[in-house]
Amino acid sequence: MKTLDNINKLSDEDLVEAIVNTNNTLLFETLYDRYAGLVYNKCYGFAKDGDEAKDLTQDVFLKLFVKLASFKGKSKFSTWLYAFTYNHCVNYVTRNTAKKFEKQSVDYKNIENLSDDYDEDDPSFLNMKVEKLKVALELISPEEKMILLLKYQDYLSIKEIESALGIGESAVKMRIKRAKDKLITVYNKNQN
Repeated sequence: MKTLDNINKLSDEDLVEAIVNTNNTLLFETLYDRYAGLVYNKCYGFAKDGDEAKDLTQDVFLKLFVKLASFKGKSKFSTWLYAFTYNHCVNYVTRNTAKKFEKQSVDYKNIENLSDDYDEDDPSFLNMKVEKLKVALELISPEEKMILLLKYQDYLSIKEIESALGIGESAVKMRIKRAKDKLITVYNKNQN
C-alpha cells in the first residue's frame, strides 16, 4: 500500500487510474479532498442555498465514484470534472424546473471577461449591467448557462470545452455564440 505522502504526490490522472484499478475508497478520499471545494462552489451556483449545494456535491461524488472509469484522459481530469459537475447540476435543475436560482457562484465583478470571439461585432454584450445580467442568467436554459460559465467563469479554452463536452470546435463556438445571443435577447427584454 502506498503511503499517504506518495498518494498525495500522484497526479490527478494517476490517482484516477489507481482508483479505477483498485476501487480503493482511501484513494478516492484523496481525490475528494482535492476537489470537494471546487465542486461545492460549482454546485452552489445552481443551488438555492448552502445545504442544497452540499447535497449536490455529495451526489456528484457518489456518481463520480461509479463513473470514474469513463474518464479516458482526453482532457485534464479537472476539466472533465468541471463538465461532469455542470452536467449533473444541469440535470438536477432541469428535473426541478419549478425551482429558481436564488444565488450565483459567478463573480460578477469579472463580467468584463465575457468578451471573446463574437463581442467585437456585438457591443451590447459588453454593455450589460451586472444586476440585470444576473437576472438574465437565471432566465436562460441551464445548458446555455453552463457553457457560458465554463468559458467565462472557469476560463476554459475552446479546446478544453471541446474535450470536456465531447463535441467539436465549431459546435462549441456555435453553442457559445447562441448562448450569448440568447443572453443578450433576454437581457434586452428585461431592460424596462
